Amino acid sequence: MQRIPRLVLALVMLWTAMLPALAQGDVRLNVGDVVQLTLPSEDSFTNPFKVDRDGNLDLPEVGPVSVAGLTLGQAKDRVRTALAVSFRDLDRFNLAVKEHRLLLSVAGFVKQPGQIEIPAGSSAQIAINVAGGLAAGAQLDHMQVRRPGPNGETRVIVFDYKKYLDTGDSHILPVLRPLDEIFVPASPLIGNVQIDFDAHSLQATGDAGEDRGAIRVFGEVATSGSYAYKPGATVMDALLRAGGVTRYAAVEQVRVLPPTGDPVLFNLKVYLDSGNQALNMPLQAGTTIFVPHEVEEVKSGGHVVYVMGEVAKPGAFEAKPGTGFFDILANAGGPSRYADSKQIRIIRANGTVAAFDLAAYTDSAGGTRVPPPTVNPGDAIFVPEKNQGPDQSSWLRTPPSRAVRVLGAVRAPGRLEWSDEMSLVDLIAQAGGPNERGDIAHVEIVQGDKGKAVRFDLQNFLSNGGSASSMPVIHAGYTITVPELPQSPNDTRATWMQLSADRSIYVMGSVGHPGRYAFEEKLSFLDIISAADGPTSAADLLNIRVSHRGEMRDRVTKVNLAQFFETGDDRLLPHVKPGDVIFVPDRNRNWLEVSPATTVRMLGSVSKPGRYQFNDGMTILDLLAEAGGPSKDAYQEKIVVVNLSCCASEARIFNLVDFAKTGDFSKLPVVRAGDTIYLPSLEQSDWTIFMENVRDAVSVISIFALFKVLL
Repeated sequence: MQRIPRLVLALVMLWTAMLPALAQGDVRLNVGDVVQLTLPSEDSFTNPFKVDRDGNLDLPEVGPVSVAGLTLGQAKDRVRTALAVSFRDLDRFNLAVKEHRLLLSVAGFVKQPGQIEIPAGSSAQIAINVAGGLAAGAQLDHMQVRRPGPNGETRVIVFDYKKYLDTGDSHILPVLRPLDEIFVPASPLIGNVQIDFDAHSLQATGDAGEDRGAIRVFGEVATSGSYAYKPGATVMDALLRAGGVTRYAAVEQVRVLPPTGDPVLFNLKVYLDSGNQALNMPLQAGTTIFVPHEVEEVKSGGHVVYVMGEVAKPGAFEAKPGTGFFDILANAGGPSRYADSKQIRIIRANGTVAAFDLAAYTDSAGGTRVPPPTVNPGDAIFVPEKNQGPDQSSWLRTPPSRAVRVLGAVRAPGRLEWSDEMSLVDLIAQAGGPNERGDIAHVEIVQGDKGKAVRFDLQNFLSNGGSASSMPVIHAGYTITVPELPQSPNDTRATWMQLSADRSIYVMGSVGHPGRYAFEEKLSFLDIISAADGPTSAADLLNIRVSHRGEMRDRVTKVNLAQFFETGDDRLLPHVKPGDVIFVPDRNRNWLEVSPATTVRMLGSVSKPGRYQFNDGMTILDLLAEAGGPSKDAYQEKIVVVNLSCCASEARIFNLVDFAKTGDFSKLPVVRAGDTIYLPSLEQSDWTIFMENVRDAVSVISIFALFKVLL
């Protein structure tokens, strides 16, 4: 391999070293660019400088220096010349571009209009986002970039931001330059008055505003408004853009008004029935479409059949050749529940009358059926009301021999028509179902004239399922009662008394709302406590009692609810049933109700002397805290603890001050239920001398035995 001459190698290395400098030499500074000036030993040049809106760098000791539009080398020379007036050591001076940025302003319908800075090369979308995004009412297809010219003129560049969002074509967005202003105009839909509205309300009037080429749709459509015209759009396209027609639209009379020429009638019904695309006419820009309201008018003619009487939708119906009796009756919604289907009449156009028994037709076998009557245009079908009579009330349409009474907490109580195939669930559903206070777990059925009452748990049947044969069989004349769930005992007493004792449980004591509550087997102890709004802040959760009644002998269960909350052990909760009594005691109840064997007496210089509940997990520190701590005059070095038990009696002196210094828990005296703790006062100097000379513990015990008798 031939060696590269040293001169060529040196030239290559020199060229490689010059490339970055040459590249930076082509860079020109613009408004918003951030540059870094290097001037050793000058702290004022540590932070970078930004080219302001006037194209200047504001330098310390020098002032503004114009650099906008200069290459990096030109800017460096100009700044060096400016600095030479105030600074001498410029041999190591350097100027470099730290960041190219665009200084812009965003105005119009954006959430935060004003001046912004974005990285060089950013698009208009980035600028809009920095300005908080578009505000409701912004027009997307006529945005502007206003660019100042060298002679003070302004060039306006209009771009379609909506098209960019639809296509993602970045070439639609103009390239931004420093000092450009992006202007977002208001949509013409918002009018001339500033009001607060949402995008849905704005869109409800269409998306074309005042565009003269828009398609305008109004009348019986879901959303009237102006919609942008698209070449090739048809009448169906415009109706769909408007959300379709309403139920009151005259679909056979849709009017299409082109900008030139005569109005055209569009029959939407025929188009949907036939699917003939030739009927779906294309639209011109600026066309107006009107969907009129269907006018209630008398229909007549040679193709109309009239249906009257007890049908769901009486009226006049068009009958094509071959339309049968059942087709017309079905279009009228069929006979109502009060229709006498045995006495249907067909009144012919020539004045004759033909009878038809629809009930006999449906009950007969195929071979013995009388064929349905032929109905011709101009005929009338009359379905009479059953049990007609001038003195009969509407509720007597159903005779007692065919009725079942549904009473109580249902939405529509009353007498309901009954048939053999109907069940208990059918009848309650026919009555509108139970209301929000209906107790379907204790539905009562009174069987006809016998007066025998049967109770059925419909709630359990619906929740867990079961055989339909387990439901009571209902016959005509029965009475079904859905009882109402009881209200609070503080409400109407008569309503509360409707709840029987075998469905109740009692909650008393320190709960939010003590009283008598409805109870089901699926409910638990916590459900009942929660129904009573839970324990109060003064409740004694350690000593809740549950009295179980109705057993061979009454028994009481003690519940430590606080321990359940600590452990989550469900075995600590008792099983309750109807008739039980739950009592939540108060921690501040009368001390005569509390056995002295379960308390400790706190006497002397404490904030709250008295008797306190005690258990084996507590220490003298817990008792002092319960009593509010020693008072200011307490003699804490000589606290006396008197243990009075059945087997041994003793008194111990406890120095609380020494314990606070050492924290040695082994020095805490043992405290048991029934003991007495006394804190002497500093003023009792005789007491202190006396206690220091006491050696016979029995004498001290005798003194506090006297306290015990007195208390």
